[in-house]
Amino acid sequence: MSDNKDILNDILKDTAENEAEELEEALETADALDEIDEQNFTQVYREAVQETQAEEELPPQQYYQQEQYPQSERPMRSMNQAPPPRRKKKKKKKKKQMSRLPGVLILVTLIFGISTILSLVIIGYGKDMLGIGKSEDTHVIVIPEGATNMQVAQMLFDDDIIKSSKAFELFAGLGGRENNYVVGEHFVRPNMPYETILDELTKVPTEEMGESIQVTFPEGTTLIDAANILEKNHICDAEEFIFYFNSGGFGVGFEDRLPLDSSLKFQKMEGYLFPDTYFFYENSEPEEVCQKIYYNFDTKMNGEFSTSKKTYATRYERMEELEMNLDELITLASIVQKEAANVKDMNDVAAVFRNRIENKDTFPKLESDPTSNYSNDVIRPNIEYYNQTIIDAYDTYKSAGLPPGAICNPGIEAIDAVLTNKKTKNFYFIANIRTNETFFSETLEQHEAKQAEIEQYYIDNPVEE
Repeated sequence: MSDNKDILNDILKDTAENEAEELEEALETADALDEIDEQNFTQVYREAVQETQAEEELPPQQYYQQEQYPQSERPMRSMNQAPPPRRKKKKKKKKKQMSRLPGVLILVTLIFGISTILSLVIIGYGKDMLGIGKSEDTHVIVIPEGATNMQVAQMLFDDDIIKSSKAFELFAGLGGRENNYVVGEHFVRPNMPYETILDELTKVPTEEMGESIQVTFPEGTTLIDAANILEKNHICDAEEFIFYFNSGGFGVGFEDRLPLDSSLKFQKMEGYLFPDTYFFYENSEPEEVCQKIYYNFDTKMNGEFSTSKKTYATRYERMEELEMNLDELITLASIVQKEAANVKDMNDVAAVFRNRIENKDTFPKLESDPTSNYSNDVIRPNIEYYNQTIIDAYDTYKSAGLPPGAICNPGIEAIDAVLTNKKTKNFYFIANIRTNETFFSETLEQHEAKQAEIEQYYIDNPVEE
């Protein structure tokens, strides 16, 4: 038994390095390693060595097919024979295996997120191209001479008719109509499909639309007078026009600047019908007529304005510098339009009213004759439900400050006169309607003297019948 132990020690010394890894694996898999005694351990290890040696001496072609190699023919090595040298095995490094589950989850989440976003984008573009779920408000698009496909698409985008100018450009290019835009005004709605919008923008007016009629609204006209002009020219019904014009909601920029409270106004949108020459078709929809007028007003207000000292990009910019809102500007301009005998006097007339507004303690009332005329001659006979409060609110001999709304539709000269904000010391003026002259005074005494002169002129120069 002692001889066997010596042999075993020799074998252990010679094969320790080569068999260390195998022994370690064997020991790790033995759950009851601590309970194995020396004799059992020696026997187990001897059998393992003999088995390994037998496998190494097998012919290569039969290494994996030991059943074809008879047991009697297998070369055996005596336990007293020293083991042959063996090739050292490279120690394999155990790779620390980490769970792939978090990475898989992140990848799946990323793919799902990208797919969802792409789906939403595709659906969004699809709905936009088909006009699904979009506003039904009518917009007027004015295509200038030589407008490119990119410019037209940008105009539609800026006016909130389409959601993507690039998508519209591509769509127009696929249809081959990107160079067929018709110059002039076109009425479109956001809920129109791209195809319908293109049809409208490239369509030449036909006889079905009726005859094109030129209509001019003079400076100082009232909304009622303008409606009657439209009806007289067979463009649209007067009452329907007034209804839609006062209703608004056409998506034009200046609408966002209007006051929320209009309870004391006779005509909510009096003053915003810009006096100009327009072209309409017979039997037009009143919404289209209103849209065109709204657009023209906003275009004029977005125009450049200059004083002797400074140039402003828009009239809105100058208005804000004067700390006025749009309703105050248009209401005061309407009074100037009616009071001034001519355009050259408008700056001075506007200055008188500005001085009175800024000196409320001394001049609590503007005392403008045209406001009384509007109150009695326009509101009183046309108001649907009699309301003395509204009638008196427009009469600046009875109410302080500006009336609740405009008394007419002022022209650009009257608007610019208010924006010019000429500085004077005058608080009074009086006009000679026969000579078309206006006289301005700083004091009441000067004003009364001028008034007496004019009355004497009327006496000396009676009107010939």
